[in-house]
Amino acid sequence: MSALPASGAGFLPAPGNCAIGTLVIGETGQLARALRIAAPNMTFLGRDALDLADPAAAEEAVVACAPRLVINAAAYTAVDRAEIDAATAEAVNRDGVAALARAAARTGAALVHVSTDYVFDGSKQGEWVETDPTGPLGVYGASKLAGEAVALAANPRTLVLRTSWAYSPWGRNFVTTMLRLADRERLTVVDDQFGKPSSALDLAEAILGIAPRLVTATEETAPCGVFHYAGRGVTSWAGFAREIFSQARGVLVPTVPEIVPIPGRDYPTPARRPANSALDCAAFERVFGIATVDWRAALARVIGQIAEETRPR
Repeated sequence: MSALPASGAGFLPAPGNCAIGTLVIGETGQLARALRIAAPNMTFLGRDALDLADPAAAEEAVVACAPRLVINAAAYTAVDRAEIDAATAEAVNRDGVAALARAAARTGAALVHVSTDYVFDGSKQGEWVETDPTGPLGVYGASKLAGEAVALAANPRTLVLRTSWAYSPWGRNFVTTMLRLADRERLTVVDDQFGKPSSALDLAEAILGIAPRLVTATEETAPCGVFHYAGRGVTSWAGFAREIFSQARGVLVPTVPEIVPIPGRDYPTPARRPANSALDCAAFERVFGIATVDWRAALARVIGQIAEETRPR
């Protein structure tokens, strides 16, 4: 398996020592790992060095680093567990984010904060734009929406980037779960919830593409506010699963299961999911001049990365 660059967690950088002035909050999550591959010379602080559940300590850790740009790639993402652990979800996704935004403001840094499609209730026919009314269906979405608000209020140079159905070659996500279950004869997958699968590899590159503009902009000229970035094209979870197995067959797995579509009511979960969480990304493409990536093409890249990392050496 291909090795990632050496970890930078476990220490607090001396003031001003952030590589190229960019500090990434998070280290082992999907986005953080993708960012490390794309730009390993940035500084990464994992939970042992910066815990968002401890806002006061998190704020001082960022101030000590004195970055020019902070990318928040950490979050409480356990959607179902948040329903019974609201206090932790809110501490990390709201209070911790507020601390990051305050720290960035204190050091004159811009902040990129990654949020979620779950801030919407899923009732819209068509793709959600940034100005649509929000209405999260559960604790996770509510905590992320609160994080957006406090970040924007605390630092005028904050860019909130909502994404959806995130996956990568690593960790626990829909793609890796489907591949783990590939030896089954059949899988039932929800077919009446729709969204845009989004590769962490593409999200990382999009963030790095806009980073120079965020760093050099003033408070008056910074492209701040809320933007959407997701894969191009809409599918259901069942459609996503079919495409995963179509691309993985013969590459990662010898056989694939039959995908049996079911309605969401037949797969009850503690947290409700939006029926439609497809994000309109036109504003991001227009403002930053960066095109989103077709979700099937993005998936092919991730499948290829998994194949490369698991190939015998």
